[in-house]
Amino acid sequence: MKKYKVQITDQALADMEEIYTYIAEQLHAPENAMGQYNRIAETIESLDTFPERAQLMTSEPEHTLGFRQLPIDNFLVFYVIRENLVIITRVLYSASDISHRLLNNE
Repeated sequence: MKKYKVQITDQALADMEEIYTYIAEQLHAPENAMGQYNRIAETIESLDTFPERAQLMTSEPEHTLGFRQLPIDNFLVFYVIRENLVIITRVLYSASDISHRLLNNE
């Protein structure tokens, strides 16, 4: 079975920290925040094998750029596959304006 290296961008790490902080502080649920953070991190780590399991996005220009999205609870992990490397670009709340935030790094 082919193994990939998983690389998380600074923006994706910042997204995960923002998710943790929001749940822990705004929702006053630090245990839930840690659980959500861990579920996201474990799913990202699992992309070292068979990252093609998530479909290519159908919207443009994301499809042409090779973006894939993988749902985790109410969040979406966005990534691209480049040879033996999986690059995690964003982790966003699924109800947000995905296309705008994904391409504009907001």
